[in-house]
Amino acid sequence: MGEFEKSKVRRLKRKMRTRSKIFGTPARPRLSVTRTNKHIYAQVIDDVKEYTLVQASTMDKELREKLKGKTLKERAKEIGLYLADRCKKNKIDKVAFDKGRFCYHGCIKSLADGAREGGLKF
Repeated sequence: MGEFEKSKVRRLKRKMRTRSKIFGTPARPRLSVTRTNKHIYAQVIDDVKEYTLVQASTMDKELREKLKGKTLKERAKEIGLYLADRCKKNKIDKVAFDKGRFCYHGCIKSLADGAREGGLKF
């Protein structure tokens, strides 16, 4: 097994270790976060129905102009605020935070802080 395959296996193990402890219900859906070097994506998922309730990302057309020229950390905070606003419109106030395979710092933490500022409870 090459180095690339080993790192991929380790990455999947980290993801599954985190994911095995978190389950989204209709009363408390799961807030899943994914990031790349340029973008960050967040979605609120009901795992019982296997359905995405709300989503937001740096790729959204409504946010592109607002996010232009900001760092990924600043954009993540804006995405958190925007996601919390969308959740309020859909009457969602409590979520289970799923950071996936990522460490809770940097842009992942900024997104969580923005969502908390927007009114979501973890």
